[in-house]
Amino acid sequence: MDLDQLAALRTAEGVAALDAAARVSAGDPLAAASALRAAGVPAGLAAAALTQVELRRRATAKFGAAAAGMFLTRAGLEQATRGVVAARRAARLRAAGVRTLADLGCGLGADALAAARAGIRVYGVEADPLTAAMAAANAEAAGVADLFTVECGDATKFDVDRVEAVFCDPARRAGGTGRRIFDPNAYSPPWDFVTRLAERVPRTVVKVAPGIDHGLIPAGAEAEWVSVDGDLVEAALWCGELAEVPRRATLLSAQEGHPGNRLTGAGDREAEVGPVRRFLHDPDPAVVRAHLVAELADELDATLADPAIAYLYADEPTPGPYARCLEITDVLPFSLKRLRALLRERGVGRVEILKRGSALTPEQLRRDLRLAGDAAASLVLTRVAGAPTVLVCQPVRG
Repeated sequence: MDLDQLAALRTAEGVAALDAAARVSAGDPLAAASALRAAGVPAGLAAAALTQVELRRRATAKFGAAAAGMFLTRAGLEQATRGVVAARRAARLRAAGVRTLADLGCGLGADALAAARAGIRVYGVEADPLTAAMAAANAEAAGVADLFTVECGDATKFDVDRVEAVFCDPARRAGGTGRRIFDPNAYSPPWDFVTRLAERVPRTVVKVAPGIDHGLIPAGAEAEWVSVDGDLVEAALWCGELAEVPRRATLLSAQEGHPGNRLTGAGDREAEVGPVRRFLHDPDPAVVRAHLVAELADELDATLADPAIAYLYADEPTPGPYARCLEITDVLPFSLKRLRALLRERGVGRVEILKRGSALTPEQLRRDLRLAGDAAASLVLTRVAGAPTVLVCQPVRG
């Protein structure tokens, strides 16, 4: 896709091509392309329309119904914030009194669109001309072009004194290759610019990778890890006046109207270590990344069985949103032969395999077990007091 193709898609002929592509693209791509050409759609326009329709279908998981009118690139879609996460961030900014916001590195505009829908005036800056043009087109499609404008340029040159708050999502993939960048100063904008930004603007939010080194978190900032339906999707740093707690784990659902759940704490404690007990609680990955396992252990009256493994063990199956609960039926030092015999004796033919602290590959273990039977079980590959261990479990419903 280039700027000329984007412009063509926004004409009446392009809209018709998109509508036609949506009708024929569910099947074979070659057949769909042939159908569009047979309908008189030029080959280049047909290819662009089919690509957009495919990307819009994929984007529905992130943006819901709004995806149907968006313009997208593959890389931009992959890096875009999920709609439910962006909406929650916008609501928090609005609640903090933010009325004007700079989105430095706005990409396709997912976060800026959410902020504009919340009534915040957003100035987007995007270095890539095509992505910037798509973000502007997405603002028009969403009906918020009066609140979200985009300029193509260098985010580091934007005059942040014009706004009350800044949101920055540094690019963490190499342009053209899509390879992940692990050196923060190779981000775009680089990490030293981001940290200086947090010092200059009293209200700054930075989207970062969930695996960020805690040592990179600026002093005084709130670090938040966000999961959606158990999938860890991002982390964000709330700096200056926006910081409320040192660490936060936010659990959201893609289900419309779900209020979300938040676990907070200092993130500097270690949970107590004890024996394996009747129930295992598997914490949400946002809780683990936020270093809030000790805080969750307090809520569950639970302990670790190994100081380096974030499985919590308790005598009661305390319900709650922050961990999945399993009832332990057997605790075995890991032995393939012994485990296979036990499962065969129980008639177990279906297993889910969870692991932390184990080098075993679940797929290979499943093949090696040679399962047969109608019963089901959950296997947890872990360590207990440093020793390789397998826990045979059953999920606790509700």
